[in-house]
Amino acid sequence: MEATKYKINRKTFSKVLTALVLAVICGCSDSFLDLEPETFLNEQSFFDTPTQIEQTVNASYRSLRNLTDLEYWVFSEMRSDNTNFQFFEADRGEENRGLVDYFLIDASHDRSMGGLWNKSYDGIARCNIVIENVDNIQGLEDDQKNQYIGEVKFLRALFYYNLALQFGGVPLELRTTPSPEDASTEGRASRDAVFQSVVDDLLEAADLLPDSYDDFERGRATSGAAKTLLAKVYMVQENYAEALNVLNTISGYSLLTGSPTSYQDVFDPANKGNSEIIFDVQYLGSEEGLGSNFMYQFAPNNSGNIVTGDPQILNLGGGSGWNTPTQDMMRAYEPGDLRMDISMQPGFTDNDGNFVDQPYVSKYNFGFELSGSTNVNFPVFRYADVLLMRAECLNEQGYVAGGEAFDLVNQIRNRAGLADLTPSEAPNQQDFRAIFKERRVELAFENHRWYDLLRSGEAVSIMNAHGQEEIQLRANIIPSGAYQVNENKLLLPIPQREVTIDNLEQNPQ
Repeated sequence: MEATKYKINRKTFSKVLTALVLAVICGCSDSFLDLEPETFLNEQSFFDTPTQIEQTVNASYRSLRNLTDLEYWVFSEMRSDNTNFQFFEADRGEENRGLVDYFLIDASHDRSMGGLWNKSYDGIARCNIVIENVDNIQGLEDDQKNQYIGEVKFLRALFYYNLALQFGGVPLELRTTPSPEDASTEGRASRDAVFQSVVDDLLEAADLLPDSYDDFERGRATSGAAKTLLAKVYMVQENYAEALNVLNTISGYSLLTGSPTSYQDVFDPANKGNSEIIFDVQYLGSEEGLGSNFMYQFAPNNSGNIVTGDPQILNLGGGSGWNTPTQDMMRAYEPGDLRMDISMQPGFTDNDGNFVDQPYVSKYNFGFELSGSTNVNFPVFRYADVLLMRAECLNEQGYVAGGEAFDLVNQIRNRAGLADLTPSEAPNQQDFRAIFKERRVELAFENHRWYDLLRSGEAVSIMNAHGQEEIQLRANIIPSGAYQVNENKLLLPIPQREVTIDNLEQNPQ
């Protein structure tokens, strides 16, 4: 889907929300106030044409973009052992992100967790609006209607999947809120109930969505995207047989291979929509407000424009130095792994020719279109991920020395310039579970690591060991009580505002 559509949809959706408020106000009396001014849009009059419902579908993607810009990498990468952040004494305005890394975030920090919560439910609300109004559109072909339903059900499932893994059980809102009196939820559904809703949405989406689109519609959710997420949910539930059944039906994708830069080519904006991308978040750097800025956020805050190459931004400051590779992340790469120099850099050379030992993520560094704006998409699901998930599911159902699971992993390793994994190196099922290391380096900085740690069952031990190393390396900045990780810390606290307003039960801390 062309990213330029987002500009139209943001304005259109604000009209939709205004119309819904007006509808509530006008519904309070049988008097002349019930008359609907002809110059205003309301919910009934807006959802009238195929173009209008398409605009609202597109607006649902906007919420995903907002989360990908910030919260998803904060809570999926910086919360893991993959990344930390570069301390910036001159500006502590984003200290709440550092508290996420330290495992010191609490319910009062609405700025960070509230963003994750509110943006997710904003996206869910937009999806619900489409689902409840798509049947009312005159002149909408059945195939197009089914596609729109499939798209928003996939997106709603993706929002809930992330919420459930971060917070556990959350309010399950599957309908629009018709009035302020109906704004309160029924409380937190169980995590199992949330996942069941996610599965239901994805099963329907997988059936309704096409396998691919033409270039103009590129970026919309496909059947393959729905199946990939469905398999992830089954794996969280340890239903490996069902996950493998789904993964085996994903087709039409392939690894990029054939050159030393094949891995880099996956993320290159000159190669958007390549055969390995199953679903990514779209950005258009040449349009104001539609570009991505990961290169800037992840660049060292003391690198000036050396890393970004942007002559108009000479001082990065507190908005940069985030999602910084840890020492443990750098050690995870084997010697000769081609992915390391593509995904991250150990530092930069300053203007005086001195090397500055400050690692940073370089995976999304492909230059800029406008100052501060890049054309780089953010990958959500790639075919490499599917291959590794298949290998994991095969192993969990029964280890086979030199079997298909080895072949799948070795496709990934060989592209990275590494030798085959052999049965002598992984002689049993437990040893083969080192596949989580393969996932770590292949999918580095793509927001998978925290969820992989949770699924591995080793999140507490790994994060405590990581914390001890961080304390030794950065003892001068890490506050007391940091990195004391237990089972309770694996879930975020519910934002206090939501606990208070909606009378929600808080997660134990």
